[in-house]
Amino acid sequence: MSATTPATGAGPDLPDVQPDVLPAPLVAAAAAARRAGTSDEVWAAFEARVARELPRLVDLFHHVYGEGPRVDEELALLVGQLATSWQGRSEPLRTLDAQREADPEWFSSERALGGVLYVDRWAGSLAALRERIGYLRELGLTYLHLMPLFAAPEGNSDGGYAVSSYRDVDPRIGTMDELAALAAELRENGIALVVDFIFNHTSDEHVWAQRALAGDPEHRDFYWVFPDRTMPDAYERTVREIFPDNHPGSFVPFPDGPPGPDGRPTSTGSWVWATFHDFQWDLNYGNPAVFRAMAGEMLFLANQGVDVLRMDAVAFIWKRLGTSCESLPEAHLLLQAFNAVCRIAAPAVVFKSEAIVHPDEVIGYISPGECQISYNPLQMALIWSSLATRDGRLLAQALERRHALPPGTAWVNYVRSHDDIGWTFADEDAAELGIDAAAHRRFLNAFFVDRFPGSFARGVPFQDNPRTGDCRISGTTASLAGLEAGDAGAVDRILLAHAVVLSTGGLPLLFLGDEVGQLNDYAALEEPGHAEDSRWVNRPRYPAQRYAEREDPTTDAGRVFAGLRLLLETRRRTPELAGNRLVPFDAHDPALVAYQRPGWDERGATTVLVVVNVADEPRAVAPTTLSGLPDDAEDLLDGGTRSLARGLTLPAHGVVWLRLAHDCLG
Repeated sequence: MSATTPATGAGPDLPDVQPDVLPAPLVAAAAAARRAGTSDEVWAAFEARVARELPRLVDLFHHVYGEGPRVDEELALLVGQLATSWQGRSEPLRTLDAQREADPEWFSSERALGGVLYVDRWAGSLAALRERIGYLRELGLTYLHLMPLFAAPEGNSDGGYAVSSYRDVDPRIGTMDELAALAAELRENGIALVVDFIFNHTSDEHVWAQRALAGDPEHRDFYWVFPDRTMPDAYERTVREIFPDNHPGSFVPFPDGPPGPDGRPTSTGSWVWATFHDFQWDLNYGNPAVFRAMAGEMLFLANQGVDVLRMDAVAFIWKRLGTSCESLPEAHLLLQAFNAVCRIAAPAVVFKSEAIVHPDEVIGYISPGECQISYNPLQMALIWSSLATRDGRLLAQALERRHALPPGTAWVNYVRSHDDIGWTFADEDAAELGIDAAAHRRFLNAFFVDRFPGSFARGVPFQDNPRTGDCRISGTTASLAGLEAGDAGAVDRILLAHAVVLSTGGLPLLFLGDEVGQLNDYAALEEPGHAEDSRWVNRPRYPAQRYAEREDPTTDAGRVFAGLRLLLETRRRTPELAGNRLVPFDAHDPALVAYQRPGWDERGATTVLVVVNVADEPRAVAPTTLSGLPDDAEDLLDGGTRSLARGLTLPAHGVVWLRLAHDCLG
């Protein structure tokens, strides 16, 4: 499909793929790719995976691209790539493949803990990061997400998300060989490596984009390029603006003309799709050659030792005229096809979905055959909403209604990310609680940037759009929770927020530096390329002074670190907190969010009751509310036994994790 012949009409239903006999040309393509030195054992493992997964991949390909000689040719080339990649995979990685196939839910343990950082800002370089692996082990990390670290344009590169090469590391932090060495050392220390797979777009400096600009028709068709405004105008009637501060709409001039007075190329009147920034050009997945090219980049990274690929901007990868061009059925089919690629040639690899869309759409990307783990943006947003309003009802509702996941998958729960906070709750959910969604979002935007009387938060607005009223919030956990403002409840709010993400299941994620209460870094906005992106305030450089104070209980850093360390150590010895299963518990107080995490041990069923108080004053759970539970419970955080017969009182921003007697699932 060329960008000049856009898809129209309704998309296909998700297929119920059934194994079928492999076409002989694909079997021949695989055989032709066998290298002379490949052992029978290694080749047999590949053939077994081909027999199991390739029929599904072929079926998905045909659902997306139809049938015909060109599709057959691309499939044959893809099979050859898979064979070549598998044979180039190291023996330690093939061993890991077998281990992960035997334990596909390795990311769901109560000991699973993620961390995220920018290499240049937190460590300086890949080599320096290796020297801090001891600290990562001290925290108990089993998963480390390195924010975009590939070659990108100088200056503003959307935080590295304008990727110029998937095979070259930013030379300021290291080389691809150093990344592979880091991956191996992390693996030896029980830490999986996570990187971003930016597969919706490339930067305009990527070699494919440069070839398109040079007039190469093959690579021009890698992008959505149109000769005039006719089709861009038609698409923009139904798609939304993502970064209006950068450019209106979804298209920018395609600079394929001669240099202008400023020396920069001009446009001949052509336009290219750029959902995000003007230097990030959307890939044309209507072209099967793009899928094959990106599969090659994915497998290259897998063979460097990458364990988890964060699938960036998954909702945007397929376009259809007359729609929002978000979360279309083909986006799911393509993710399933990429998943099948990895199941054949790199089965240890897991996909993480990044879909900041309606909650019903977020969950649509999560399955063992699509994205095995997913960010949980709804929970993150509602934690902050609860702290601002001192009302936990929206959070409790989400835990009851939107927390369950398919078997073999898990949420990645987090207090805040490298990006901004968007208020992604569903309007209909808010309406059920008598909350006007639009008014609530306006309140939250005002509250978290200190434009509301009595606010404790010191966030910064991001992409403030006066025309639409849309806005998102930047800020570190500590600054949003009140530590920057000197609020007395700040440390307890920080710990409460982390207690929720650590106890609701899945894989909790810490932004490194938040464990010592790092504050907004306003000086970051003065660095080259950062002035137009307020999110850099919540991407601070390594807070050396705060790390030096982390063992001092008289400092903010020490109080945050000690409290978080207690939560982490308790979680590691609490098997009920593994997995995703969660049973709601109504505490009959809007300020109290409560839930149970059921589990088992050698004596039978167990459950951990979690209660958090988002209010600024003590709140109590009445004895009648607890009457169905045993009189006594083990207090996992404070130690000892807590009597429930007279009710349960929590201090302001208090948290309790209580293990109940056996066979009391409630």
